[in-house]
Amino acid sequence: MFRNKEFKQLVFVSFIVVLVELCLLINMDKFVKYETKEIDNLFIVANFIIIVAYAVYIVGFTMARYRRIDTLSKWLFKLQGRNTDSIASYIEELKLLASHDEFKLENYVEGELSILQSDIHKVTVRMIELNERLLKDKTYLADTLADMSHQLKTPMTSMMVMADLLNDDKLPADKRAEFTKNIQNQLERMEWLLSTLLRMSKLDAGTLKLAPQAVDAENILKKSVEHLLIPMELKNQRLTITRDDGQEEALSIRVDENWTVEAIANIVKNCMEHTPVNGQIDITYGKNPLYDYINIKDNGVGIASEDLPHIFKRFYKGKNASKDSVGIGLAFARQIITMEGGNIEVTSTKDVGSCFNIKFYKGAI
Repeated sequence: MFRNKEFKQLVFVSFIVVLVELCLLINMDKFVKYETKEIDNLFIVANFIIIVAYAVYIVGFTMARYRRIDTLSKWLFKLQGRNTDSIASYIEELKLLASHDEFKLENYVEGELSILQSDIHKVTVRMIELNERLLKDKTYLADTLADMSHQLKTPMTSMMVMADLLNDDKLPADKRAEFTKNIQNQLERMEWLLSTLLRMSKLDAGTLKLAPQAVDAENILKKSVEHLLIPMELKNQRLTITRDDGQEEALSIRVDENWTVEAIANIVKNCMEHTPVNGQIDITYGKNPLYDYINIKDNGVGIASEDLPHIFKRFYKGKNASKDSVGIGLAFARQIITMEGGNIEVTSTKDVGSCFNIKFYKGAI
């Protein structure tokens, strides 16, 4: 309380008033006429002036505090955003409030009201951050829904056309089988897209938690490519898994095994799709004092330089993307690896190939 400038001023003024009154009382005999027992008018006037002045000061002191409290109350009312009809306008109102002159550092003084004023400013800044994040998430959700609609529209239109053709009794058996197979392929593609997006949204929302534990790196790599071996064999692609750090003992990395398998599988699948017949995919892994690493390299068509900064964005498809690509495999892989405390980078040269470098750090860098 004694840090409050206003309170110290009140105490000082009160002390002066008491001191003056005490002096008047001590010298009261000079103002009293003992013969008539009358008090000099000067003494009465001096006391009256002191009392009135002190009363005016108390009233002014109280009104000033109430005005400041009223100002703070109005700021709190503005934080509710009752006069705004959108998040964007609410953010602008909060920014205008946070930039008020009263919140400038040079205008702060010691005291409880200044502490309250500072706390209101902190809350205002925090609400700006939260609402900007909310606006960003809202925009992201709208864009994601639009992208999903676009991705689903093409296969659904294709299936509707083929379903109409299947209603033709004169359709040849080989065409009927072809259309049925195409519809099945489109349904599988849609099922994969929706299930992947669902898992990504659960990871974003934090409803699915990763459970990192020490697992063998070689086993993870073998599990990741297991379901891709047949498609690679059909394209006569060669796959190698090699440890290149010169160590002989098994390498354990601390990750969530199931999610990491899925992340690496998406990267290898991307390499397989962009590697030609008779191509080569090499996976090397190892460790150094800072991190464990996994490098996945192909000799495919490569990634265009203008696509490299965006290759891990959801629904982004580069110039060399296949017609069936939806652009979420690499984004999903990066999301998982990042949540495990690692990171992934890619380098690529046109017509030479691409290399995905995954690092799992051993501690805070």
